[in-house]
Amino acid sequence: MSWSAATMSDYAYARPSACRDIPVIDVGALESGEDALARIGASLVASARELGFFYVSGHGVDPLLRHQAFEAARRFFELPAEVKRLVAVGDDQRGWMAQGMARLEGSLTHDAKEVFFWGWEVAADDPDVLAGVPMVAPNRWPQAGAPWLRDAITAYYLQVVALGHRLMSAIAVGLGAPRDFFIAHYDKPLARGQLVYYPPSGPLDRQEHRFGAAAHTDFGALTLLAQDDRGGLQIQHADGDWIEAPPIENTFVCNIGDLLQRWTAGALRSTRHRVINRSGLARYSIPVFFDPRSTALIDPAALGFACADERLTAGEHIAARNRRNFAQYGRGDHVKLKPADSPVAALRPGESI
Repeated sequence: MSWSAATMSDYAYARPSACRDIPVIDVGALESGEDALARIGASLVASARELGFFYVSGHGVDPLLRHQAFEAARRFFELPAEVKRLVAVGDDQRGWMAQGMARLEGSLTHDAKEVFFWGWEVAADDPDVLAGVPMVAPNRWPQAGAPWLRDAITAYYLQVVALGHRLMSAIAVGLGAPRDFFIAHYDKPLARGQLVYYPPSGPLDRQEHRFGAAAHTDFGALTLLAQDDRGGLQIQHADGDWIEAPPIENTFVCNIGDLLQRWTAGALRSTRHRVINRSGLARYSIPVFFDPRSTALIDPAALGFACADERLTAGEHIAARNRRNFAQYGRGDHVKLKPADSPVAALRPGESI
């Protein structure tokens, strides 16, 4: 079937990707010296300029911790809704978000996904929390039903954050900046994590042209995504076609977000992507949005780029995007059902509507 014929009959068509479409970059030598840092940084920036997506291998994240995190996600989402509701998400973007509460800008309908959000650990009496600094809040770890969740994902999360530091240092060098240019803004990172459950796509989803995650760009700086083996991630290639970004064992899919695109005055590309789960089975993914501290000033001029956009802070930018995309912020065009009453919210992993 030709691309044009397929798109006429399939709202979520994406062509299989060839090995040249999305590069796989081995970052194992990042800490072996300045020459390796410059070489890898140049590869990351070249991919970020052209496509905005790349896989990384040789990343150093323990595969056993990764497996443990995925098992924790599966166990958490299989809990009854009344248990997960004890840590229901608020406008601090921490805790459990039921299906039906995410509707990305420009989409036809809400996303078919369920999410648990967390971020960098801060105490309730942290000065930034008390001052109301955007996106800084204590995590909502479940004490009933899943008291194991925090320990099950924290070690993995910290290793991914450490990888994020290494990648951002390499990207800085690839842009011709000092290696610590970005990292100087990451002393108290937002580093937002998500456990995500996507139910299998069903007849009503197809009728309403629903995605697990509708086409969007990420809000922050750099996303590091661990996906399971179900497939379903699609990215919009530079030529405009949608292509599959299939799972590759022991890699992370990384992409540039809007914040880093803005920070580089458009030199690095924040690329649209989407998810649809046609595997017939539950799909899980774990993205970590590796973003600087909330008060970091996003100033392209500091990197040598001319830009007419107003300067703003990382927290202001991300909070504004959240308000336009999630129901807990009171956006009026989301589904009107309470999370516990929504027919999609009542589904268990492996079920569909």
